[in-house]
Amino acid sequence: MAVLVIADQGDWPTDRVVKTLTDRGVEVFRLDTAEFPTALTVGARLDQAPTWTGTLTNGHRSLQWEDVTAVYYRTPRAFVWPEAMTEPERRFAAAQARYGLGGLITSLDCHWVSHPAAMSAAEYKPRQLTVAARSGLRVPPTLLTTRPDEVRQFAREHGPVVAKPVASPMLWEGDDLKVTYTKLIQPSDLADLTGIDSTVHLFQQWVLKRHEVRLTVVGRRLFAAEIHAHSDAAYIDWRSDYPSLSYTTATVPDPVAQGVRRYMDTMELTYGAFDFIVDLHDRWWFLECNPCGQWDWIAAATGQPIADAIADELQGATR
Repeated sequence: MAVLVIADQGDWPTDRVVKTLTDRGVEVFRLDTAEFPTALTVGARLDQAPTWTGTLTNGHRSLQWEDVTAVYYRTPRAFVWPEAMTEPERRFAAAQARYGLGGLITSLDCHWVSHPAAMSAAEYKPRQLTVAARSGLRVPPTLLTTRPDEVRQFAREHGPVVAKPVASPMLWEGDDLKVTYTKLIQPSDLADLTGIDSTVHLFQQWVLKRHEVRLTVVGRRLFAAEIHAHSDAAYIDWRSDYPSLSYTTATVPDPVAQGVRRYMDTMELTYGAFDFIVDLHDRWWFLECNPCGQWDWIAAATGQPIADAIADELQGATR
């Protein structure tokens, strides 16, 4: 019985999970989709049984599809095609690989951390906010709009407010990586909202915070860490100034824990990285849940055994 690990070969948090599993004697087959088709070959057939049989081979070892009992899925890279292929040929081959190899992988009837279809659906911020509210978690008043007048009305009703990206905050311009952080909206910003009508923007009531919490969920286990900001920039968005942060472990209030587990069940996730604000009255406010969020840095800062928990979740399916 084996655990299939699908991740970028350079993803060192995944290295920790793989080492933990192998140290326990668990068979692990790791692949990165960038290895296909030059270093990864695939064969599978469907006969009378309702499961695929055959092998994945990466030049070093092989894996039988039917032996996979659990899958750990984390941001693998794109397929890499021979230079001799034309661009139309690459697009065609990529579609065949995505629905062929990807279809075989996603059809595995085993334990997932987490299934890519569930992860993809859980990326949508509007859905996150509604599922969180339905799960009993406290959500700040939020506006999604392309209309400047609605932004001004929202600020009058709920100000102060912040603006934040709906999707990934990262943007490549040539070789430069730019990051859009949460911005506290000033009155001067409301006077000139040029560009609001160019795409969907997200605005949210600003919650005065005591601190923030990164809550890492693995299966039914919760690992909460307080994030304390010691600079003005980090107080608005802690991702903007990591050196100014300090961390301590935290206890999750029972109503929040129950809401988080309902959220995970609704989203069909086995792993999630939640961000909460804890306000001056110690109330927890849900901001988002990244179904593939980073966990290694918070584990290193707090000593929380998150790699072991992920390995436990995967290994449990092999017993």
